[in-house]
Amino acid sequence: MNHPIHRVKSFEHVAPFTLHVRFTDGMERTINFLPMLAGELFGPLRNPAVFSQVRLDPEAHTLVWPRGADFDPATLHDWPEHEAAFHAAAQRWENELAAA
Repeated sequence: MNHPIHRVKSFEHVAPFTLHVRFTDGMERTINFLPMLAGELFGPLRNPAVFSQVRLDPEAHTLVWPRGADFDPATLHDWPEHEAAFHAAAQRWENELAAA
């Protein structure tokens, strides 16, 4: 199976919890991460000070945050195809937290 490997080239903050992401193939996406920031791993990123600690990992070529939070660069590249699933997962994580 032959599939493209996507890499994040750069990013910039454009609004609260929103990043404009550029990929090595020229694709660009603006992603509002706030709806996905739930659960044990991503929930702490709701703190603007923590979210702003995002950096570009030079080996994985993707966005990473403290405590190991990251997104697969292919997922970010093809964000419209994955966004609904991430929203649903975040809702499940919030429901599980509320039930605990």
